[in-house]
Amino acid sequence: MTHLHDRFGALDLEHVPLGTGPTPVRRLDGLVDGVDLWLKDESRFGDGAWAGNKVRKLEWILPEARRRGTRTLFTVGGIGTHWGLACALYGADHGLRTVLGLVDQPVDDHVRQQLARLEASGAELHRYRNPTRLKLAAPWLIARNLHGGRLPWYLPAGGSNAVGSLGYVETALEIAAQVQAGDLPEPATVVTAIGSGGTAAGLALGLRLAGLRTRVFGVVVNDAFALDAPVIAGLARRTAGLLTDRGAGELPRIAAEDLTTSPDWLGRTYGDPTPASVAMVEKATGLGLELEPVYTGKSLAAIADLADTLDGPVLWLNTHGPR
Repeated sequence: MTHLHDRFGALDLEHVPLGTGPTPVRRLDGLVDGVDLWLKDESRFGDGAWAGNKVRKLEWILPEARRRGTRTLFTVGGIGTHWGLACALYGADHGLRTVLGLVDQPVDDHVRQQLARLEASGAELHRYRNPTRLKLAAPWLIARNLHGGRLPWYLPAGGSNAVGSLGYVETALEIAAQVQAGDLPEPATVVTAIGSGGTAAGLALGLRLAGLRTRVFGVVVNDAFALDAPVIAGLARRTAGLLTDRGAGELPRIAAEDLTTSPDWLGRTYGDPTPASVAMVEKATGLGLELEPVYTGKSLAAIADLADTLDGPVLWLNTHGPR
């Protein structure tokens, strides 16, 4: 049983287990000086061909797709999208087709490897030079994938809609259980990269629901659309609304003041590694952590730069999930 179903006995939301939780937490020494840094290793979550935070979202999205009667998922991302790959692989395992609208991004070895994985995933790929071209093509892509009288279910980048964000409401309740069990101290701050917002939104709502004082700090790594605190808070409120509509009753209201986001570690654009993020990836490799420089490297670089201002335990989410 999920933490959400345990808390709300009348919850009318299906969940399909795709990974084994709870993901481990441990003190992370030798990576950032001057910070009481803890790791929640989301790279372990996922029992299939890919892991990481995207799988948490799919645990709720895939059964909701079945509930809606759709057979095709249409979603978008960069040519190195982790979300798109997880969606394609786990969707196929559950009888769903995936259509991906992909936008070009700066190319390095990681992106080349990821694009090769996407090409081998069985998803239907459509590649565009920029988000504007993809937006113009989206109605055509949706119409051409009409099957059995049903349109594809459009999922935003990263699976960050109200359904997908449930994955990190659940994770926040998991963190609270680990705090209660004495596996880690109550964090003052949880730090995560923000590529589409669902992880941060779910955490903000779930931590409040759990009664923790922990504050979410989101490191914005995507400049394709707005991902500031009001946007993330709005997604958290939509997620709360979904839970309320499906039987959870009234939930806490998340406002922009309840979390912090910053684009200061973005670099030139989405998908563009920075010297600081590359350095953090290399340093983490020496400690046995496999990261990448677009999400996890940038969120660690933020922690290093903010070391003098972060009070209390800091919990960092490693959301990267290669297999």
